[in-house]
Amino acid sequence: MATTDTTNTESNLDWPNEFPRTDPGDRESYPGGFRVTRSTAFENILDELRTWDGVTDVQLDSGAEHQKRNPNKPYARSSFDDPGVVVRFNKDGQDMAAACDCWDNPRDNAQDLYRYLNETRMQEQRGTVTAESEYSKLRLPSADDNVVAASPPAHVVLGVAPDASESEIRDAYRERVHETHPDQGGSAEAHQRVQEAREELLDGK
Repeated sequence: MATTDTTNTESNLDWPNEFPRTDPGDRESYPGGFRVTRSTAFENILDELRTWDGVTDVQLDSGAEHQKRNPNKPYARSSFDDPGVVVRFNKDGQDMAAACDCWDNPRDNAQDLYRYLNETRMQEQRGTVTAESEYSKLRLPSADDNVVAASPPAHVVLGVAPDASESEIRDAYRERVHETHPDQGGSAEAHQRVQEAREELLDGK
């Protein structure tokens, strides 16, 4: 999906300046739809971060109106001026953030964000050692740093379940690679990400 470095100035959503935005024309409903309510999707994010050690000051924001008694959750049926969802928090003294706006409604973006955070924690708990902590990818930059916004997980890019079969992955890839092709109105970046997602998922089979 195409992204742009400019924020949506008409939105009430406080999107991190360092994170690229998805072009509104590229947004669509999550394939098949997440089978959760908007309230559950937002609560999933909060529940996930409660399992992380050293996390404080969680602030969950979206383009929908949030409850006054519970500012981290939007009203169940409130309209929204921006489908994006952003979570900011402090972990072990470092300011961190993650955001998702690739889907056309807050519920799907919140559930996608929850899945990303959950997978980040699971990756961090595995025994494989990498050069960089999974958590460090969420660190907001200081004045001297640059940030790279986290890409959606490979299975989300293709719109399949995390445990999808090889045939399901190939079928989803054929559909998504056509949709994201620049000749079909897609972008080179989105097209490449779909190809990378296919390789990543099939490598795990």
